[in-house]
Amino acid sequence: MSPQKTLITGSNGQLGTVIANTLISKFGADNVILSDIKEPTEYYKNFEYLDILNKKALKETLEKHNITQVYHLAAILSATGEKMPIKCWEVNVDGYLNVLEACRALDIKKIFFPSSIAVFGNDAQKKKVPQNSALNPSTIYGMSKVSGEQWSAYYSNRYGMDIRSLRYPGVIGYQSLPGGGTTDYAVEIFHEAIAHQEYSCFLNADTALPMIYMDDVVNATMMLMQADVEDITIRTSYNLEGSSFTPQEISEEIKKHIPNFKISYAPDERQAIADSWVDSLDDSAARKDWNWKPKFMLTEMVADMIQNLNELGVQSKKKISSLEKLKS
Repeated sequence: MSPQKTLITGSNGQLGTVIANTLISKFGADNVILSDIKEPTEYYKNFEYLDILNKKALKETLEKHNITQVYHLAAILSATGEKMPIKCWEVNVDGYLNVLEACRALDIKKIFFPSSIAVFGNDAQKKKVPQNSALNPSTIYGMSKVSGEQWSAYYSNRYGMDIRSLRYPGVIGYQSLPGGGTTDYAVEIFHEAIAHQEYSCFLNADTALPMIYMDDVVNATMMLMQADVEDITIRTSYNLEGSSFTPQEISEEIKKHIPNFKISYAPDERQAIADSWVDSLDDSAARKDWNWKPKFMLTEMVADMIQNLNELGVQSKKKISSLEKLKS
């Protein structure tokens, strides 16, 4: 069997960067095409400038590289989305529909679509929210992800496409910087702890949110995409969780490694978004269907994050500089 030819949209993002390198390591640079509206900071053999709102360019890219599957990661995230709701909807919904239609026209069956815990609203059960909970989000980002889930199920059922999806919690990783989400604090806090031994958090101390370490994200995504089609019973999006914690709890864990670390709290507009989200997820469907199980809980995640950032050394300092620019 010939290898899959994969297109990744949004390959420069926090998740896209790591997924791209994972797929390249697994299948080779010739079989992985990266795309984004910005040039990557690293060299990649196959990169295409691609705006997913440009239907013609999207279809041409798929045809040019004989693509057989798509990881559709291009999106505007929650906090940024609230500042530009119309643009968020256009990119997240219209852009995804463009991908679905182009793939349908070219008979590309397999697509990965990332959803989010943002799909749950204030009326959802806060702890261990069920797989089939009502989806009534209060943010435009959450609304766009609910729409994406429904379109995924529609194209799977109506056209026989093999669309797979995960409801990602907040993603924490040393490999790349966050991109405008409500859970960004859980990455920023490590960079600031190492650089300055202090951090001002934009969420309250007791705000519990579901989180997941990047290594587990990549593992879950690969497991889902490699699972037998007969094992996929959810065509909207699978609940996924690593561990849930508060800013205070992660700060206490960081102090075990950086004793002089201090945290302060200055909640901003992102607090309201976090308050509308759930505390934890019931991901038993993923565990049952394709044997999902996280490897990193809070203690293991903090230790690994600090170790890897320290080992990055000069590279980490460059990331901290980039983070300060991002925050300004």
